[in-house]
Amino acid sequence: MSASRSGWFAWCVLTLGFAFLYVPILILIAYSFNESKLATVWSGFSFKWYGALFRDRDMLGAAWISLKVAFFTACGSAVLGTLASLVMTRMRHFRTRTLFGALITAPLVMPEVILGLSLLLLFVSAGNALNGLGIGDFQPKGVLTIWISHVTFTLAFVTVVISSRMAELDKSLEEAAMDLGANRVKVFFQITLPIIAPAIVAGWLLAFTLSLDDVVISSFVTGPGSTTLPIKVFSSVRLGLNPKINALATIMVVVVSAVAVLGWWWTRRNEIRRQRDMQLALQDNG
Repeated sequence: MSASRSGWFAWCVLTLGFAFLYVPILILIAYSFNESKLATVWSGFSFKWYGALFRDRDMLGAAWISLKVAFFTACGSAVLGTLASLVMTRMRHFRTRTLFGALITAPLVMPEVILGLSLLLLFVSAGNALNGLGIGDFQPKGVLTIWISHVTFTLAFVTVVISSRMAELDKSLEEAAMDLGANRVKVFFQITLPIIAPAIVAGWLLAFTLSLDDVVISSFVTGPGSTTLPIKVFSSVRLGLNPKINALATIMVVVVSAVAVLGWWWTRRNEIRRQRDMQLALQDNG
């Protein structure tokens, strides 16, 4: 009887937890089809706010900037995170490996306000130095500085994801390939990279999502002509809740969910294929 009660209690807690997380999102999606100008008063079903959203050039421009920054941030973080993971898991004789790992993962525990402020001071100092030397016209606030800041922020998360996968990798596969005459570069691209590819994809998706919805760091390094979508939405909400924001949030939920599902499907397919190949290899050796 006690086991049955504990099971029901666990299901109730789980249901309440999911309701707390997802019911507000479902309400937001429902009100995105609202006819009324009041975002929280239902007056009929309509797609008018989606049309108004697609006619808002400022909102679309901010969305395009955010998508570009998020894409290149995810790509940069995936490449640098893979290299950092190699250093942390393969270079055992690297004396400052512990210090290197601590510096890479520092943004995980550092408040975003401090990170954003320190990056802003860095960009202002670098801009003054470069402009004083006559080297280009570096702007401390722009798309480039947003990209650098987001890569700095998301690199720690991507490194943790990839390094955890590399730590579980069977080194005998790499050693066997090297015994057969393959150099380290060939071993990485033909053995290591295909195995850790699902972790790289997961890190890429995580970096893309973190960059796409960042507000705090972007608010420090965003300048004229480089306003990101979260900053634009935050500014609009401060002036009053606009139904277009509900429509925009609905589109973002659908897009992010679709990307997440595709990423999960691709990762799952490759994991099943990898396990099948390992089983076939064991059968051949047996």
